Amino acid sequence: MIRFACLSVFTLVCLVTSLRADSPADDLLKNADVWFDSDEGRGRIENILSWQSEHGDWPKNGDTTKKKFSGDRLSLRGTFDNGATTGELRVLARAAFVTSNVRFKEAFIKGFDHILQSQYPNGGWPQYFPLRKGYYTHITFNDNCMVGLMEFLRDVASDKDFGFLDDDRRAAAKNAVARGVDCIVRCQVVVDGNPTVWCAQHDEVTLMPTSARAYELVSLSGAESAGILKFLMSLDDLSPEVIGSVNAGAAWFESVKIEGYRYKRSGSSPNLTTDANARPLWARFYEIGSNRPFFCDRDGVVKYDIEEIGSERRDGYTWYGSWGESLANAYAKWPYRTGQTK
Repeated sequence: MIRFACLSVFTLVCLVTSLRADSPADDLLKNADVWFDSDEGRGRIENILSWQSEHGDWPKNGDTTKKKFSGDRLSLRGTFDNGATTGELRVLARAAFVTSNVRFKEAFIKGFDHILQSQYPNGGWPQYFPLRKGYYTHITFNDNCMVGLMEFLRDVASDKDFGFLDDDRRAAAKNAVARGVDCIVRCQVVVDGNPTVWCAQHDEVTLMPTSARAYELVSLSGAESAGILKFLMSLDDLSPEVIGSVNAGAAWFESVKIEGYRYKRSGSSPNLTTDANARPLWARFYEIGSNRPFFCDRDGVVKYDIEEIGSERRDGYTWYGSWGESLANAYAKWPYRTGQTK
């Protein structure tokens, strides 16, 4: 019996380890402190400020650092998806810390407070806030959305770059992370009494796995779950529940590892070819209960052979990746893994 815990086209082999790339704003953090107080640095930060929505967040899938937004700010639709908002806030925090510019600090606080306000009482986060109708309201692990927010808040609570922030807000960030961790543990899917991993999104009320787009059905995620487990392993204060969650998740990843195949994202040639020397793969979606990889076109009909879906989705979506490889490497060094003692 199955139950749920209540609680760019590739032309080469796909070796994806993370679904979320850094945003253009994140790239600015590679600069030295002095850059943030330079003419160039201040200009790029002014660009970022112009893209901040009235709610305090930023839109996705664009470069908010290169030029100023010249449209109606009321039209800006911010999100936490695809690394949006946290990247801009990290830049503003660094700039506020280096320059003591009040405008940078105020913009950061507006965005930071927005993130706290958007957290559900159960500890999860949606993709958008205020809420949009549809799957956007779900607790979103997809593309590391929720994990990215929690990593940001953990840094706010502890890193020196956020030292300009008042103690109450830094404490609130720490509390939000703790609530998020509790939500993650309660969302972990349990099959026949055994905790496994997570779906890419979970219902914001019941915490049960749920679907998003037509080809993103209820499943166990071989992509997002790796990011969740690596985040849990990175925590300093580990409860027995978190330790058990990680050990169970790592065991599931080992059990569904696919060896002897090489993956190429293509709509015209075979996606999987045999290769004894290939690095291990994991499927994007596994059927809950059977652990069978499955695939979908935009009609939402499940197929168990990737070659049975149309070329548009075969070429337009990442169905396999090496997500579990970096997880396995991290888990091998984790002192709380099964059979080890701290």
